[in-house]
Amino acid sequence: MSLKKTKSSRAEKVLSVVEQQQKINEVRKLIAPLSDDLPDFCSDASISRFLRARNWNSEKSSKMLKETLKWRLQYRPEMIRWEDVADEAKTGKIYRADYQDKFGRPVLVMRPGFQNTNSVKGQIQYLVYCMENAILNLPSDQEQMVWLIDFQGWTMASVSLKATRETAHVLQGYYPERLAVGILYNPSKIFEPFWKMVKPFLEQKTYKKVKFVYSDNPESQKVMLDLFDMDKLESAFGGHNHNDFDFLNFANRMKEDDKKMNALLSSRGSVLCEDQPVASAPRRSISSLSDARSEDSSEASSSTDPASPKSGSNHKLEKKDVNGNLGCKSNVVDEPQLRIEDIQIKESI
Repeated sequence: MSLKKTKSSRAEKVLSVVEQQQKINEVRKLIAPLSDDLPDFCSDASISRFLRARNWNSEKSSKMLKETLKWRLQYRPEMIRWEDVADEAKTGKIYRADYQDKFGRPVLVMRPGFQNTNSVKGQIQYLVYCMENAILNLPSDQEQMVWLIDFQGWTMASVSLKATRETAHVLQGYYPERLAVGILYNPSKIFEPFWKMVKPFLEQKTYKKVKFVYSDNPESQKVMLDLFDMDKLESAFGGHNHNDFDFLNFANRMKEDDKKMNALLSSRGSVLCEDQPVASAPRRSISSLSDARSEDSSEASSSTDPASPKSGSNHKLEKKDVNGNLGCKSNVVDEPQLRIEDIQIKESI
């Protein structure tokens, strides 16, 4: 999988509420019948995020959404559990902080200098797990999160261009409009040429959300004061909280969130109708998923694709129906069997 350089976006459109709803309805028609088979992605909130990511272009948004549906069917991100990723988490290279920003948004702390494995596939799996977990913990009035990226211990040796490319592909392609602001905290001088190399592969809307903050620059520190309660913010980011990452404590929190996810998936949509979290498995048997995967083996079953599930991994893909239908439509009874042809993407986005 190659990641092409992104083109500069045109000026972002500003639509009225009525115009936005018209666009949402257009996309819903374009993704039919998937809107019936995967109702958690048919909510106005979900479709709106994809539309905003593609500047309210209905066709491009529907293609992007179809690609995401295809990925979720194959990868099953909602089925990743703590025991699948615990080894990746040991150094605290990514974790959800136990505090939120002043707007109530979850905070993902990332420390690329604390990388502890060489498996790009494992690193992507852990990233996806953390994203799903952060979405699971979004308050009802929020749909975005904050990333705090700490450059402590970072060197050029910490860089894997392949992992960076896959990370950008997953975050931009499958989690559009989930980032509110990304803070690069104390990046070293040697990061500058790396940033210039990576920046062309980022969407313009994405890199505009990135803020460079330096501990010795009072002006840039205002970003932290505006976003965080300094008594809760970790001292590594200029806050007054001197507690370091505690692996056992984090593990216990994630296990509790796994229970929350399990309850959500088994609730048959009784908890959420909106796309928060966009995590339910479609109403579809695992055996059918395997058949669909075989039809698309030239792309989806490639063992070299870091965004594909591991063969024999602990993805808990038991041979039973996972009925996590967080339905936006309560009158759907007999849904048609989903075919992989329905979600095939004929051209790149």
